[in-house]
Amino acid sequence: MFFRRKGWLRKEFDEKLLNQLDQLRIDWNNQKSLIEKSFDPSDDVICQAKLTEAKYFYLFKEAKKRNINSSNR
Repeated sequence: MFFRRKGWLRKEFDEKLLNQLDQLRIDWNNQKSLIEKSFDPSDDVICQAKLTEAKYFYLFKEAKKRNINSSNR
């Protein structure tokens, strides 16, 4: 009775993790293309892109550790 909720919560948080991972991937690719297109990117833009990249790979490793992928949706 009490343990049924655990699977439901895990599925909910896995879904949130995948959504965040997709959003960070999109943001990182947008920032990367913006840096490539600009002549003289500011340090702030470069720092934001590296921060987004670090967040993306952290969540990617977490998804890999939890053994989830986009086909589990």
